Amino acid sequence: MTKFAARSQGGLWGRIDQLTALDQVLDTARAGNSAVLVLRGEAGIGKTALLEYAAGRAVGFRTIDVAGIESEMELPFATLQLVCAPMLGRLHELPDPQSEALSVAFGLREGKAPSRFLVGLAVLGLLASITEDHPLVCLIDDAQWIDEGSIEVLSFVARRLKAEPVALIFALRAPSDRDLAGLPEMVVKGLSEPDARALLAAAVSVRLDPLVRDRIVAEARGNPMALLYLPHALAPAELAGGFWLPGSRPLTSYLENAFHQQFRSLPEDSQRLLQTAAAEPTGDVCLLFRAIGLQNIPVDAAAPADAAELVDFRTRVRFRHPLVRSAIYQRMSAQDRRTAHRALAQATDAHDPDRRAWHRARAAAWPDESIATDLEESAGRAQGRGGAAAAASFLRRSTEMTSDPGRRVTRALAAAQAGIDAGGPDQAYDMLAIAEAGPLDALQRARLERLRASLVFSQIRGSDAPRLLLDAAHRLAPLDPDLARDTLLEAAGAAVFAGRLTEQPTHHEVAAAARAELRPQKVRTVDVLLDSIASLIIDGFSASVDALWHALRIVQQEQKEGVLEGSRWLWLGCPLTPEPFAPELWDDGAWCEMADSSVEIARDAGALSVLPMALNYQACFHVHAGEFGLAESEIDEAKTISEATNSPPMLYTLLVLGAWRAQESTMLELISSSIREAHDRGEGRILGLAKYSTALLYNGTGQYDTALEAATSACQYEDLGFFGWALIELIEAAARSGQPGVAAEALEKLTARTNASGTEWALGAQACSRALLSTGQAADDLYQEAIERLGRCRIAVHLDRAHLLYGEWLRRENRRQESRTHLRFAYENFSRMGAAGFADRAHRELKSTGEHARKRAVGTEVTLTGQETQIARLVKAGHTNSEIAGKLFISPRTVEWHIGNLFTKLGITSRAQLFSASSPLNQGMRM
Repeated sequence: MTKFAARSQGGLWGRIDQLTALDQVLDTARAGNSAVLVLRGEAGIGKTALLEYAAGRAVGFRTIDVAGIESEMELPFATLQLVCAPMLGRLHELPDPQSEALSVAFGLREGKAPSRFLVGLAVLGLLASITEDHPLVCLIDDAQWIDEGSIEVLSFVARRLKAEPVALIFALRAPSDRDLAGLPEMVVKGLSEPDARALLAAAVSVRLDPLVRDRIVAEARGNPMALLYLPHALAPAELAGGFWLPGSRPLTSYLENAFHQQFRSLPEDSQRLLQTAAAEPTGDVCLLFRAIGLQNIPVDAAAPADAAELVDFRTRVRFRHPLVRSAIYQRMSAQDRRTAHRALAQATDAHDPDRRAWHRARAAAWPDESIATDLEESAGRAQGRGGAAAAASFLRRSTEMTSDPGRRVTRALAAAQAGIDAGGPDQAYDMLAIAEAGPLDALQRARLERLRASLVFSQIRGSDAPRLLLDAAHRLAPLDPDLARDTLLEAAGAAVFAGRLTEQPTHHEVAAAARAELRPQKVRTVDVLLDSIASLIIDGFSASVDALWHALRIVQQEQKEGVLEGSRWLWLGCPLTPEPFAPELWDDGAWCEMADSSVEIARDAGALSVLPMALNYQACFHVHAGEFGLAESEIDEAKTISEATNSPPMLYTLLVLGAWRAQESTMLELISSSIREAHDRGEGRILGLAKYSTALLYNGTGQYDTALEAATSACQYEDLGFFGWALIELIEAAARSGQPGVAAEALEKLTARTNASGTEWALGAQACSRALLSTGQAADDLYQEAIERLGRCRIAVHLDRAHLLYGEWLRRENRRQESRTHLRFAYENFSRMGAAGFADRAHRELKSTGEHARKRAVGTEVTLTGQETQIARLVKAGHTNSEIAGKLFISPRTVEWHIGNLFTKLGITSRAQLFSASSPLNQGMRM
């Protein structure tokens, strides 16, 4: 940690709040629990000095301190490797998948690209291991310049730390786009005017003209570094004469100018040494001195730079402040910069080809094919280590180093694809522009159009993407049939997302194109999915049901056998399969199996983009199974992962859960914002789901006219996966609002779908809806059929609803004694699961029968958090702490901590008691 700070006798000037916060973080870790703090502030505001204070106060701690370097942002896991370097001796203690993932990420061994979650879990494991004897403080300065892979993993780790004695403190400039949002933070502001004047007086040995002093204080805006170094940027006449006026340059420019003046005062050889050091991001002292030797710079040139306190050459090369490095590097001439990088490339060990290629590229004055090839190879290695952003950067630079027009197009297209994979749309657009300059052959032109369409879809998921993807598929058809069909499936997915807001093309056009294309000789899962969705769109549900069942069974079988085409189908087919197919076919068994399997596959693969989707898919099943607590925990986990990976959260299942729980005010706000976003993006599917959820909410609370309006809107478009559910809401709302014609028309549509499916869930739902429009013995028989069929499947909410509707009908038939049995069943189950609207409706009906039922609180007094619920479930399944930690991406120590909380809440002392008959978990506890 650099030794520069603005201090008073009692510590840092004007930083009592920050120092107190840092002490609390250290005290928390010292007591055995994790603590995280993010310090945000402008350059020079004192963040580095605060980290230095924390390092000094961490008595008895192991200390790791690193800093991000702007020029190193392209190298994958560069900062993370520095963080983990003191712990790599314990790598063998990790489970094999974690040890392998981290080893591949750091280039210590060859292997396929590791998932960020496995890398994060490995880092958690190392942290837990190294803190067995001493607490750890990890200080990370200039986090705004950490490479993408490292910041994702460190952010993930920061959110998962719980019961480890670790203090993790970041410092970064504000504003910054680094993904640390949501972590505990403190904004470091400027000093007060009295503190600023005191610091300035201590920093300047000559008398200041009062006007100059006032102007410096005003210009510095309380920035300690500015107060310390602005005077050095002024001439003596300006300091004493009162003629200096603040300019329009940013404060950082003044500070860099002050540092650069110090740099220019050094001997020439010392300047050349510092220029080379500024171009070398790792801080490797041996590498630096090999490089200066190649430039005939004497070793003793380091002494004047060290004496000027601009740089520290002890264990690593550390500049006094990042602005010192940038002041030197940014003001280097192009020739000096190339000279420094050329020497560093020559000095870099052959075992580090990526850094050598990186330096060679910056030393080049014009395109060079050998450098371009090296960079292309570096991109492949970076991709293999899971450094998608680094791979994209290497490919971009490779493109720039390519002179041959044909190779330049090929590399630009590869760089664009890498940019999309890495979530860098700006770079992708830049590379597509280079590729478009050509020359392009027909296949390259078609690939370019496909990439441009994929970019639009990935950014907006709106109504423009289907047309662009369909056009690209048409271009690809005669050139690459397999890629054309992949693109058609993407187009179909885009059309499903656009839904009722689709302008052109409609999903019918996409389906027609899919059917018109020749099937490949080797049929892939993608082809089966595409054929089935085309049949559903063109031929209708009844005619396509066999194709849908076939596609569903193939995906199920592949999941069981573990022979899926990677995770490709999960993103290529989304949202087509497998997510909506099982509920579309009313197959609760397949839904449950595939939901669990999808989460397991995503966890094992560490698929960042897929796991939140899989968790929401699983959560939606648990909502329908009446397991609201489990669903909530899965939604929470999906949200946490989305935040950690800087992805937009998925709101689909949250809308459905909120409707069942009848959280009206929260739901209305969520629905309103979802509808606004749906219109803004052109994402009609979420609009349909919002309308369905509104209908469900108001049917539950007995506000049938409002439910009818929402259900009618929901059923105006056949959204894949939940159209049948919307029909159920429309039938009940219409029947209870005196609109039998509307209900009958909806029942006809529902019957066609449920008869074609033929499952117990489908036929039970049909019987219940038909009973609403029947009378006498026919209604009685239909309600009993519904209860019998739904009792044989896992869709508990529909079973309980059938009991409620039957009980309401029996009461109206003056069969009060019989009605109480069914109403009581519905009331107790809805109360236990937390379906407040339907529970209140059942309670009102019970009172109407003359039964004075004591109203139960929905849920229970003892409530588990989402993580506690998941852990309890995994404990019940017989998993060890280590196994649970691996599944939930937390450390075993954190699992143990949560289990301790579970025991305290439930008043038990062993795992055996956790699921005993008398446990609160089996007494209606809300999970």
